[in-house]
Amino acid sequence: MKVIPMMNPLAFTISVLICASATAAEWNQAGGEKDKAMLLTPDHQRGIAVFEVCSACHLLEGWGLDDGTFPQLAGQHRNVLIKQLADIRARNRDNPTMYPFALDEQIMSVAGFHEGEIDPAQLVADVTAYIAKLPMNPENGKGFWDENTPEFAIGKQLYADNCVRCHGSYGEGDNEKFYPKIQGQHYAYMLRQFEWIRDGKRRNANPEMVEQIKNFTDKDMQMVINYVSRVPVSKEDLAPSKDWQNPDFE
Repeated sequence: MKVIPMMNPLAFTISVLICASATAAEWNQAGGEKDKAMLLTPDHQRGIAVFEVCSACHLLEGWGLDDGTFPQLAGQHRNVLIKQLADIRARNRDNPTMYPFALDEQIMSVAGFHEGEIDPAQLVADVTAYIAKLPMNPENGKGFWDENTPEFAIGKQLYADNCVRCHGSYGEGDNEKFYPKIQGQHYAYMLRQFEWIRDGKRRNANPEMVEQIKNFTDKDMQMVINYVSRVPVSKEDLAPSKDWQNPDFE
C-alpha cells in the first residue's frame, strides 16, 4: 500500500497564509494599464472629449443617478478611477453596460485618434484626471433613516467598527491606497456594490473588505450605507447648487 505523506502542520499553515496573501494582493496587482496611466501627464482637453462618452450614463456633471443605476464619479480619487476603469477595460470587473463605451476604438475615436496613434492608457489618464476635479452633487441619493432614528445610530456604529480604517472617518477614502471616497455617493448604488462585495459577486473587490463584511445581515448593510449616504461632504468639493451645469459642454 502506497503511503501518502501528510503535510507538516506548520508548513500547511504557512501555505494557507501565503495563498491568502496572494489573493489579497491580486485585487490591486502592480503593472499593466493602471500603473502606466498613473504615471502619464493628463491633458485637460482630451479628458473633456473622452468624458463625453461617459456622460451618456454618468451625465455631463458626472453625478450619475440618485436611483443608483449609475454612480456619481465626480470628485472621486483619481487613482480609484484609474484602477476601476482599467479593471473594467481588462474585464477584471464585470460591467457589461460599460464595456462598449470603454473599448479602445470608442475612446480613441471621440478624442480624434485612430488605432496606433495614441496609447489608450494616455486617454485613461486624461479622462480620470478630468473627472476627479469635477464638483460633486450637493444632493446625492440618501437612505431612508434620518439622524433622529435608531437605524441611523446603529449604522454609524457599524461604520465606526468596520469601515473607518480604510474609508476614513468621513468616508473620504484614500487616493494612495486606492480606497474610494464614499461620502456623497448615492445610497442605492453603494447598497448594490456592498451586497455584491459581501456575496462575492464583484471580482475586483478587496479581499480584506469581503472578509470584514461577510457577516453583515441585509439590515446591517442597509443601515451602514444609509449612514454613509448622509455623511456631509466638504463644501469645497460640492457644486454650488443641484442646478449646476458643466460649463465645458455649453
